[in-house]
Amino acid sequence: MIQADSGALLVIGGAFASALLISLLLTPLAARFATATGAIDAPGAARRIHSRPIPRGGGVAVAASFVVVGGLCFAVVAGTGSTFDMTDITPPEALALFGGAVAAAVLGFLDDRFQLRARWQLLMQAALAIGAVVAGVMVDFINNPAGPRVITFSTPFAVGFTVFWIAGMINSINWIDGLDGLSTGVALIAAVTLGLISLGSAIDQPAVALLCACLAGALAGFLPWNFHPARVFIGSAGTYFIGYTLAVLAILGTAKVAVAILVLGVPIIDTFWIIVRRTLAGQAPFTADRGHLHHRLLDLGISHRGAVLTIYALTGILAVLSLILSGSGQLYAFAGLVAAAGVLLYVSLRRGNGALDADAYDGQDEGEDAPGNGEDR
Repeated sequence: MIQADSGALLVIGGAFASALLISLLLTPLAARFATATGAIDAPGAARRIHSRPIPRGGGVAVAASFVVVGGLCFAVVAGTGSTFDMTDITPPEALALFGGAVAAAVLGFLDDRFQLRARWQLLMQAALAIGAVVAGVMVDFINNPAGPRVITFSTPFAVGFTVFWIAGMINSINWIDGLDGLSTGVALIAAVTLGLISLGSAIDQPAVALLCACLAGALAGFLPWNFHPARVFIGSAGTYFIGYTLAVLAILGTAKVAVAILVLGVPIIDTFWIIVRRTLAGQAPFTADRGHLHHRLLDLGISHRGAVLTIYALTGILAVLSLILSGSGQLYAFAGLVAAAGVLLYVSLRRGNGALDADAYDGQDEGEDAPGNGEDR
């Protein structure tokens, strides 16, 4: 049940609309900037679907829209204090969110331009996560799915888990970024879900909901430019930014890490089973192939848009489950999804799907799934 009053909902709606409009207007400028600086995704490898060079800098527009609107909302609303309480986010946490979002977009754009090696990208992701921890953004407890109490983490474990959570979220978003509009739409659904959860009476964090609305608006404004056939890709600048921002928003407050794990179950489980499959096959986790869920859907004869909409639908179902389930229910739903994905993976391996061949390698040492390696159409 939504806790916020009509005034708070009006502010949240205005923030969403503002971020959407700014993102919609900034995206063509970001595409021109990407083209001018050489951040171009050229067609080539077998796993790439697009047939013409497309700029990869769309994430810059999304990040800029979120930071501008979100920063203004945080400063103005927190300063007046007349609409709703913003004290659930401290100034250091806000700095970690907005400063880290800018840093993530900048570092991601460096990969869009220079195609950085995986080891350097992992170091950059770890640096982003450590910066958030230093600012006080940390998963130091989770709700106990088997009971009413919380499970408290020791400081070393909390630090390690937070770094793993942020870096893992960045790579999960990146690895599903393989079809026009796919990562953008999945992240949009996740942002809306986290916002609704934050407005519920059980959590009541309107400040987090407001920032989720800013993120959702920025993604919604970019999506018309990115949906198939895409005129601009979100690129590593976008996947870095989205992954970092969603990870931090899920941490700010209570009960939302479990929600984020469930609603983002498709990219998270796709990443998990891809790593398992490649490891069992004796390949490096970052070896390029066509084994992702979106590739499997295409290989089944589903159209580009159909595959994207199918994954949207799966994400939407998980979002609804995250809203109506709690505690052990969310845990069981996620465990069931992992098991189902494992069965599908086993069946596909038994059939010897030729799409798993690694001949889609695009010349980079780490292949398509190097952290932050952008969209692979």
